Amino acid sequence: MSLWIKICGNTTLDDARTAAAAGADALGFVFAPSPRQVTVAQAAAIHKKLPAAVERIGVFVDASVDEIYATVRGCGLTGVQLHFDVDDDFTARVRERLGPLLRILRMVHYGPEAPDQADRIAADGNTDGVLIDSRTPAAVGGTGLSFDWTTASYRLFHDAQAQKRIVAGGLTPWNVAEAIRTLHPWGVDVVSGVEEEPGTKDHDAVRTFIANARAASREHSK
Repeated sequence: MSLWIKICGNTTLDDARTAAAAGADALGFVFAPSPRQVTVAQAAAIHKKLPAAVERIGVFVDASVDEIYATVRGCGLTGVQLHFDVDDDFTARVRERLGPLLRILRMVHYGPEAPDQADRIAADGNTDGVLIDSRTPAAVGGTGLSFDWTTASYRLFHDAQAQKRIVAGGLTPWNVAEAIRTLHPWGVDVVSGVEEEPGTKDHDAVRTFIANARAASREHSK
């Protein structure tokens, strides 16, 4: 199975186009307080000029189902990343409002309870993938910090392909191959590791990240 690559925190058309042209499967747009936050109007303007095949994933924190629905419809998102604690009823309501084609990702912060949380989420029939991220007291994502991949490889990524587990947190063009070799994830997600500064992408870093991730994935699949 081909590795799924998401370049998150896009704020401009140039950055989004660069990631799409380099081979990203998905582009992330943050609709929560952050240096990378975009408005519905900004995301809609970018959406109109992107290749149809690339996924547009909205990242939400503490949003209501109504807010998510309005944002998805307002800017043509193909998926949502629920980057906060929600239950199965919440994802069921998102699915009911937005239909079977929407990709719904849920997030787990790495820690002692993460394996059990991830297993419970994976059992939710309305969830299409589980993103494992790091966090700090001040930030729920985009921290630039990685977690313990060696421990996570047998506690969290033991069934990574079947449960569509995605590694995030602290990935860079220079360590993504190690993450893939260690965790064998279904997907990878990067934000700060390919930025010049928060909200501004380093285009060479984006291209190198995707190339290195693809190469590591091909090597693993041999």
